[in-house]
Amino acid sequence: MARPPGPPLRAAPPLPLPPPLLLLLLPLLLAAAALPRRPCDPAELPPDTVLGRPGGNVTLRCGGEGLPNDSVSWELETRRGRRLAQGAALPLRGLQRGDAGRYSCRRGGRPPRTLRLLVQDPPEAPRVSCYRRSHDRDVLCEWPLRAKPAPGTRATLWVKRRFTAENATEQQCRYFSKVQKFVCRLTVPPGADDNKPLVVSTCVRNGAGSAAGEDKIITLSGVLKPDPPLNVTVRALERRPRRLRVAWAYPSSWDPRFYWLRFQVRYRPEPARTFTEVSPAPAPWGGSRGGRRLPLPPCPQVDQVTQTSLDIADAWAGTRHVVQVRAREEFGHGAWSEWSREAVGTPWTDPQDLASEPGPFSSQFPAEDGTDGYGATLPPELFGADPTEEAAGGETLEAGSRPGAAPSAFLVAGGSLILGIALFVGIVMRYRRTWRAGGRRGAKPDGAGQHALVPLAPPSPSSPLSETPLLPPASPPAPGPFHATNLDYFFSGK
Repeated sequence: MARPPGPPLRAAPPLPLPPPLLLLLLPLLLAAAALPRRPCDPAELPPDTVLGRPGGNVTLRCGGEGLPNDSVSWELETRRGRRLAQGAALPLRGLQRGDAGRYSCRRGGRPPRTLRLLVQDPPEAPRVSCYRRSHDRDVLCEWPLRAKPAPGTRATLWVKRRFTAENATEQQCRYFSKVQKFVCRLTVPPGADDNKPLVVSTCVRNGAGSAAGEDKIITLSGVLKPDPPLNVTVRALERRPRRLRVAWAYPSSWDPRFYWLRFQVRYRPEPARTFTEVSPAPAPWGGSRGGRRLPLPPCPQVDQVTQTSLDIADAWAGTRHVVQVRAREEFGHGAWSEWSREAVGTPWTDPQDLASEPGPFSSQFPAEDGTDGYGATLPPELFGADPTEEAAGGETLEAGSRPGAAPSAFLVAGGSLILGIALFVGIVMRYRRTWRAGGRRGAKPDGAGQHALVPLAPPSPSSPLSETPLLPPASPPAPGPFHATNLDYFFSGK
């Protein structure tokens, strides 16, 4: 029985063709992947050179077999000095760096043979960091070392553009013993694109081995790192006890005519250990250049300023402050600089506050609570005390918990004293006449107990004396209603 015919077979759909851009980039990617990695082999040792590791063991042989020990002599020239030894083989145990040097042997009248002993460790693997001080400076790549490198250690750096088959540029690096770093300089040609990626490779080698660092991809704009600002100063503002003005200057390696820097300020009072960053309000525009106004970066930070001065508005009154400043490229490219050197300053202090500090003798009025109140300090002269006597053996009674007194306390005390004296003088003047009149009333008035003068004998008609008394009887003066001596005015109920 015949099988019914099935559906016709369909051909597989053709694979989609790659886009033209991928076809163009594919050869470049393959070429870049096919490039061999830069070789980083150990340095070749010259002949008659023996390598030893610190703490290891090594045996030096003069050459030739079967030589008697007494026919071979050794002369050692090392950092420890010269010394002699015998034997066809010279074993060295527990090697130290001071054992490195030249070892010469003599074999029964034959010409001497010299061996060079190296005592080295393999170099450390480099961990490279690159930076550029400004847009018109070369790139510096460096890495620190934990220990001083062995003599003869060499460091090499290669740089090339990424995804290209061009040959890399080779640069030799220098070691700086003061900072214990290898530093390599990359010369940037004029007109180089700051945004194109570059591949940086490193290799360190000596006689004991070699070490290659990881490839690092950088851009010229991404490695910008300015030097710290210079000439940082801090000064007080008059009559502003909580303000400090900080000023600084651009680093000498940065030219502000082409690109600006943004700055960040931090400060701390000397009792504190942590810094506080100043956060001024951001300006709506980043300045002007060539007659046109420039906007701020897309993501501005409020803790950055473009001018070279800034006021700290919340400083601690009367406290010394430590201030530092750092800088960064105005558009946020690269990294922050290191913090500047520390500068110190103290806010303005009122001279009266300094003059109101109490001396060794004081009398204070405590506040109601007796613990946390302010006291008013009066000078000892007001109490009739002699300061010399108190200093000799007297006791001074002090009250109040605060050692100082405000200037207003002196004004209140002095004004109260003057007011009291004036009131006392007024009362004395008011009742002085009253006291005098009262004294006269208590005594016998003039003429009150006297009689009229009359002659002893009856007067004759021709006598010159008259019956009229010589002095009329005294009569008290009529008191007025408002006279100062009229006491009835003050004590009567009318």
